[in-house]
Amino acid sequence: MFGNKKESSNTSASTSSNSSTGGTNSLVQGTTIEGVLNAGSDIRIDGHLNGKLICTGRLIVGTTGVIDGEVECQNAIIEGKFTGKLSVKELLNIKETANVSGDISTGKLLVQAGAMFNVNCDMGGQKIKSMKEAQRTA
Repeated sequence: MFGNKKESSNTSASTSSNSSTGGTNSLVQGTTIEGVLNAGSDIRIDGHLNGKLICTGRLIVGTTGVIDGEVECQNAIIEGKFTGKLSVKELLNIKETANVSGDISTGKLLVQAGAMFNVNCDMGGQKIKSMKEAQRTA
């Protein structure tokens, strides 16, 4: 009697685990993580991450999200604050509420008006000087 319930409990836990594999991980506002974080799917950060993130999917940094460190991902949407080294294989989308500084490597880049974007950028094999560097050399 109890054995059957235990088995069905394990089966449903396994099923829900498998179905969430393609879901979005979330770090909610008010939560801080320090260290290395590996995400096998998309991840949304509304809290604070201090360290390294490796994400096989899309990274979304919400308006309250803060990342200090190093990130590798497939695609990224930044609405909050990012400081450090960011490597995006495909598209990096910087929203108008974003504050981004550091070193960026990306396939494609979209920066919306109003965003704070102070970076050294390597895009599609082309090196783009930071705004401050460009002003100094002009």
